[in-house]
Amino acid sequence: MESNIYLIMIIALAVLAIADLVVGVSNDAVNFLNSAIGSKAISFRSIMIVASVGIACGAIFSSGMMEVARKGIFNPNEFYFNEIMFIFMAVMITDILLLDFFNTLGMPTSTTVSIVFELLGAAVAMALIKILQAGGSASDVVNYINTSKATEIIIGILLSVVIAFSIGAIVQWFSRLLLSYDFDKKAKWVGSVFGGIGLSAITYFIFMKGIKGTAFASQSFELIGDMTIKHFLEVKWFPIVLVNFVVWFVLSYILTAIAKLNIYKIIIGVGTFALALAFAGNDLVNFIGVPIAAYQSYTEWSASGVDATAFSMSILSEKVPTPTLLLFISGMIMVATLWFSKKARYVAETEINLSREGEGKERFEPNFLSRGIVRIGMAISTYTSAVMPKSISDKVEARFEKPKIALAKDKTYEMPAFDMVRAAVNLVVAGILISVATSFKLPLSTTYVTFMVAMGTSLADRAWGAESAVYRVAGVLNVIGGWFGTAIIAFTAAGIILTLINFGTGAAISILLFVAILLLARNYISYNKKSKEIKAEDSLRRAESSSIQGVIVESAKNTANVVKRTNKIYTNSIDGLAKQNLDILKKNKKGVVKLGDEVDDLRDHIFYFIKNLDDASVGASNFYINILGSLQDMTQSLEYITKISYKHINNNHKKLKYNQIKELKEIDYKLEHILNETQVVFETRSFDGIAQILEEKEELFELLSQKIQKQVERTRTEESSPKNTTLYFSLLLETKDLMTATMTMLELYYNEHDSSVPPATIS
Repeated sequence: MESNIYLIMIIALAVLAIADLVVGVSNDAVNFLNSAIGSKAISFRSIMIVASVGIACGAIFSSGMMEVARKGIFNPNEFYFNEIMFIFMAVMITDILLLDFFNTLGMPTSTTVSIVFELLGAAVAMALIKILQAGGSASDVVNYINTSKATEIIIGILLSVVIAFSIGAIVQWFSRLLLSYDFDKKAKWVGSVFGGIGLSAITYFIFMKGIKGTAFASQSFELIGDMTIKHFLEVKWFPIVLVNFVVWFVLSYILTAIAKLNIYKIIIGVGTFALALAFAGNDLVNFIGVPIAAYQSYTEWSASGVDATAFSMSILSEKVPTPTLLLFISGMIMVATLWFSKKARYVAETEINLSREGEGKERFEPNFLSRGIVRIGMAISTYTSAVMPKSISDKVEARFEKPKIALAKDKTYEMPAFDMVRAAVNLVVAGILISVATSFKLPLSTTYVTFMVAMGTSLADRAWGAESAVYRVAGVLNVIGGWFGTAIIAFTAAGIILTLINFGTGAAISILLFVAILLLARNYISYNKKSKEIKAEDSLRRAESSSIQGVIVESAKNTANVVKRTNKIYTNSIDGLAKQNLDILKKNKKGVVKLGDEVDDLRDHIFYFIKNLDDASVGASNFYINILGSLQDMTQSLEYITKISYKHINNNHKKLKYNQIKELKEIDYKLEHILNETQVVFETRSFDGIAQILEEKEELFELLSQKIQKQVERTRTEESSPKNTTLYFSLLLETKDLMTATMTMLELYYNEHDSSVPPATIS
């Protein structure tokens, strides 16, 4: 019976390993895909093929990297088999939930840091339970934990963030100074030198992170003086890099001068392969290291015949090779995830948008810290400009002058987020830093290095302008905060889950696995819903036309959308009040916020719309601005109506009286009729029908005035609730403002529309 429980745990761990591979790749794909995707140097299909080959090779060569899960964090000889199994189960449940949570948010985090702190948290909790049950002191926990390794990792986190950002910024600044934005027009030898440096660094990185992780890296070879490959790479690094550079410089010159190939594309392709190989070769341990260690522990225990509570796990201190078949299967799962995971692309978008050249839709709101950092940065920039001689300053500015490409803001998705020089620097610097850290046996996170290098190069390349810096810095701070949050949450959650498993055993494991499945399903449904909202046909489109008639035709769909959603939101507000349904009103608030954000986005586009107009079409800009003003007035009125309705019910105030509800529904029916007619007019582009709707304006305003007068009389004679009176008057007055904005918009369309003039648009 006891054996069956642990067999079930092994099966559960195997399933969790597969799920962890999926969520892990979804998070870490950001590390090796972003530079290639952001620069659009090669096609997306080619990027995926190169990355897939890199992952497959890295997975097969990763056998030597599994030791961290076995003995890197805790001392296995201090634990018995049952305790080790509880630790591993707690770690895997925590890991899959934590990574999926970050993926759903679209935030890149470190799978290395999460697994290490989960192992640490679960091991500390298990050690404390053992110590307290034996009547020992809590300080004895140091005997169970590999404290030196844990300290190294924490220091590695702090150092990798600062060093990667700084070196990325410095290298990018000098690269841009030497190559400028006209890098493709430079002499062939300039590109060849850059190619030699970049490709030699990447090749050495492949040796360090690929071959060094294989089983035969510790074998001696006569060809290299009876040294092991691992030792040879560390000791003879300078001649290896020098020979590498000469070979790659010559090849780069041949490829660019004779074969007419773009050396920067080659660097990006090889760099993507190298980082994908390193990811699979090193981070695979984060996903399957724990289940494999658990399986090897189970086989040793089941063969021993010793009780689970008495079988020492000193076996984990020995080096045991991982079966190649398991590595191959894991690699195939990772490759499949890379191709099919939508979350992987969502996480990648976060880094690409933060490093994007120019303007874009910002995901993060600025905070006091980001504003302060930007102010300090601007002060330093002003001081530097003042002390630097003008001749030098002018030359530097000329090297950083960006090429001007005439493209409407709506078409910016067709442009790369950054150029090939920055993409190549991202990959080369990340590769060098990880190689150096590996040679000095310093633990660090691939995610932290690649992300911070990308942010450093963005800053140095002046991608963060006055219009976007405060948002980008806030984004970087959010991601870094998430990293430190990863360590704290991983440690705490793993400790709590371990405690539950230890005292609840089989029942606790069953409940925790069930909860994990529910949470994963919930996150999946939530993400799909969010994706559909982003792609919803209801979203508003920006105008590109250059004439009034063109704007009228093009903006009709937007107006129909706003009118339809206005109708729904207003009716839901009245129904929510009538039924005292807080859920309807809460959902309504979200709907009006989304509508307001879309209208604000259209207003943000006004600058680009006006810039695209010729001198003869300035009237179109006035019309468009006025229409957007009316749409914004409508959304503001809706926002106020939904807010006061929600507040009234949420605070449990008295229900509106029957007569008040009846009168509000009467207004709602009349308003619904007008808005339905308006929606039909704009959907069918039959703008002549506006005249009939305008005739109903006075009738609705008269109805509102009557209801206001009735409420005044009620207040003087029978009304006893100040809150009800305030709410009712506010609803009537804001409804009047809503209709005023709607009628103003209709009059604008009616006065300016001329069916005899064909609409002109920007080519």
